[in-house]
Amino acid sequence: MCGRYIVVTKIKEIEKKWGLKAPQGFSFEPTANLSPGQKGLVVTQQAPKEIRWMRFGMTPHWSKDGKMFINARSEGDHNTANSFDYHGAKGILEKPSFRKPIRSQRCWIIADGFIEGPEKVGLSQPFCVYPRKGDGPMIFGGVWDTYQKGDSIVESFAIVTTAANEVLRQIGHHRCPLILDKESAMIWIDAQSTLSDVTACMKVPKADWLNAYPIDPAIKSSQMNGKDLLKPIGDRVIKEFDYEVYQDIEMFGMGETRGRKRRDDQLSLF
Repeated sequence: MCGRYIVVTKIKEIEKKWGLKAPQGFSFEPTANLSPGQKGLVVTQQAPKEIRWMRFGMTPHWSKDGKMFINARSEGDHNTANSFDYHGAKGILEKPSFRKPIRSQRCWIIADGFIEGPEKVGLSQPFCVYPRKGDGPMIFGGVWDTYQKGDSIVESFAIVTTAANEVLRQIGHHRCPLILDKESAMIWIDAQSTLSDVTACMKVPKADWLNAYPIDPAIKSSQMNGKDLLKPIGDRVIKEFDYEVYQDIEMFGMGETRGRKRRDDQLSLF
């Protein structure tokens, strides 16, 4: 499960790295604690060169109650043991909420890192997980949909997940966002990609892609924000590596405001 993530890279840097363009007048505030119900940066199959805003927490177009799904398991109901060497069917292809989006409404989700904790205690013992080589931002594989209730139209997305890699297992967590390398990212966003090519992208991220360190449990509250939440309070999982996402946050001058408006959207973890 991935329910919180970090976006601190400037829009200009995102545009440069991935050959993208934000709409004129696009306004973006960096965040250390992007939570369900808030808006994140995405790129869709339908506009593969454009950065867009969408709500984190996908509501299927056919939903009767507006329930949100923040994650979509690549294995669906298979791999109940969350085995990292699972090679079976990709159950996401048959799930009612995701079988259409995984075929025609895939998206990139732009992130500099994410927040996870041990499965048993969650964000009461949080870790900041980030790319080891400092090669941010990362691209998560996602799916999106459009939901209409009355006159309100909401575009929203969910993060596709895999079983945990070695770093996440050391933290004690059982799932990991689907992190795409450059080749897989291009397959994911290409509307002409075959379904077999898309499912081949759904791999557990390599262990040497990530590192992690413990951070302030105050980040458990979705109303909290600010770069101080990402200060290390203990050793990294992989101790020989020097890079910290916190250094980037210092560089980009993220604001210090920690308060955040409460949201009462209904959640469901797939």
